Amino acid sequence: MTAAMPIVELKEVSFGYPGGPLILRDLDFTLLPGDRVGIIAPNGSGKTTLFLLIMGLLKPLSGRMQIFGKEVREEEDFAGVRRRIGLLFQDADDQLFSPTVLEDVAFGPLNMGLPAEEVHATVSAALDAVGAAHLARRAPYRLSGGEKRAVAIAGVLAMSPSVLVLDEPSAGLDPVARRRLIALLRSFSHTKVIASHDLDLVLDVCTRVLVMREGSIEADGPPTAIFADVELLRRCHLEPPLSSARPPR
Repeated sequence: MTAAMPIVELKEVSFGYPGGPLILRDLDFTLLPGDRVGIIAPNGSGKTTLFLLIMGLLKPLSGRMQIFGKEVREEEDFAGVRRRIGLLFQDADDQLFSPTVLEDVAFGPLNMGLPAEEVHATVSAALDAVGAAHLARRAPYRLSGGEKRAVAIAGVLAMSPSVLVLDEPSAGLDPVARRRLIALLRSFSHTKVIASHDLDLVLDVCTRVLVMREGSIEADGPPTAIFADVELLRRCHLEPPLSSARPPR
């Protein structure tokens, strides 16, 4: 049986801003098709920086990056990557900028040069997938936090990516909107990488967890093993998910 080609492969990748300390240190990370990876860490551990590197918005200081089997170095190497990997920003307001929801979700497909009929079908399917078709004519700034998050996800889906990269997707959501988001993420068949402080969401959605600490990967394993390792969580200033502490019914 032939092994699946990694989607993302990082070898000894380090990054830091000019004149500052390293934010990421000698990262080795492989993402395989079908992975549902949660990345957990205290603030300042490099989660968002890792996502920006994968998208080519930052360049590593050292190490090698291969994405979809191709080594990536220069800006032109990432043109195809950004069509196949959809990034959801931590703040939905950073992702929504058009006068209406419909125009916002259509922005990506239109800039891909798709014909108008295909754009319409793609946008309709993306809004239906997140349960936001009724918001199509609304202005994004008039939406609730949960509605903004759903529309931002629709904008990513409209680009037809094979991989979803989500930065703190449940941040700022009320309990109902959060549960709706978790159900939505569980329904997607995409390969997923989710950075989150919401460890219960990670437990519900992900089948693999990376623990980062001070720019390095401290542990990589199944959620049950990671969240049962009390010493690891303590060392990384994390606590077990609340649901894992509940007694069985």
